[in-house]
Amino acid sequence: MYLLSRLMVKALGVVTPLIHLPKPFSFVGPGASLSMTREIIGTGARRVLVITDAALFKLGLANPVIAELQAAGVTVEVFSEVQPDPGFELVMAGVAHVGRYQPDAVIAIGGGSPIDCAKAILLCHANACHPRTLKGLWLYALPRKRTLPFYVIPTTAGTGSEVTIIAIVSDNANHTKIPIIDPKMVPSMMALDPQLMVGLPGFITAPTGMDALTHAVEACISTLATDETDALALAAAASIVKNLPIAYSNGQDLEARERLAVASCMAGLAFTRAAVGYVHAFSHQLGGIYHIPHGLINAIVLPYVLEFSKSHCTRKLAKLARAAGLGKAESSDMELSDAFIALIRKMNRDMSIPGSIQQLQRSDFPTIIDRAFSEAHGTYGVPRYLSRAQAVALLEQFLPGA
Repeated sequence: MYLLSRLMVKALGVVTPLIHLPKPFSFVGPGASLSMTREIIGTGARRVLVITDAALFKLGLANPVIAELQAAGVTVEVFSEVQPDPGFELVMAGVAHVGRYQPDAVIAIGGGSPIDCAKAILLCHANACHPRTLKGLWLYALPRKRTLPFYVIPTTAGTGSEVTIIAIVSDNANHTKIPIIDPKMVPSMMALDPQLMVGLPGFITAPTGMDALTHAVEACISTLATDETDALALAAAASIVKNLPIAYSNGQDLEARERLAVASCMAGLAFTRAAVGYVHAFSHQLGGIYHIPHGLINAIVLPYVLEFSKSHCTRKLAKLARAAGLGKAESSDMELSDAFIALIRKMNRDMSIPGSIQQLQRSDFPTIIDRAFSEAHGTYGVPRYLSRAQAVALLEQFLPGA
């Protein structure tokens, strides 16, 4: 069963290490956003477009960067129309804005939605195309044009979008999310500034942190994992399970915020090479249909997928458990696997992440499963394949009252 999918994944395992994946130059620590801004000024940029969302712009988080640019004589315009799960229409509105303003450089400030939206806007602008034409993996081979100079300041520690070659855009008409994958979207520089994250409330800190943990875990258990991705994923997971509870309970802890931001980037680098798995395949469908934040869905789905998969990735789950400081020297790999899954469940409970999806309808199961299988099979290195009956059983666990 799924022999073709396994062969396709094996082929990816041969090809993907040959693809060059750029990494942005990084500024890390309090004030990193202004340090990067001064470097952007030094490049000679005279017209800068800032892409962000309305709520973040209203809070004034972008103001110090804008003030620094303007003080150096740089003209700044802001595109703050980004909404959660940006769709085709929003991307094309951004493309039109870039065309009118003609910036020398673009800075994305915000969480995963503004960064993904900026990536899609710039790639569509550079290549005069619609985002739907950029869907999928196979387009690596096309000779696309490079985007405008692009810089990123993440304000959450979760998506890792600041270092990945992926942008997720919503097809709202069909209630689906499409991945756009291209190394040309990776920014030239990024700033991990914990001072911009201290104001995040717990209900945002928790799911974004669990999103990063999901990236690390799925990269680690993937059949596409390498020694390099394992090192990144294990370090990221260890840091997240330690620092996420601290940042959740005390959002002003700069050290925990900074370590989470770095861990999120490490997890992003890991899954860029090793890919993700069923958690993301199902989360993308559930989020697209019910418009639930991606990190929240990942947090809910993660322990259930790991419970199903553990018989085929026990050694890797045990490594994650040891990295998290769980178990004793004499603990078996299966005991450690169970302990790691239990830790994830406990983190969810402690951070008030629900165990079910209130919007989920049984009538949507066939669509969710079809789309999840289409996304995962042949592209993700899932350690154990679901049958259709097993996928139904998985979804049943998320029904209200299950």
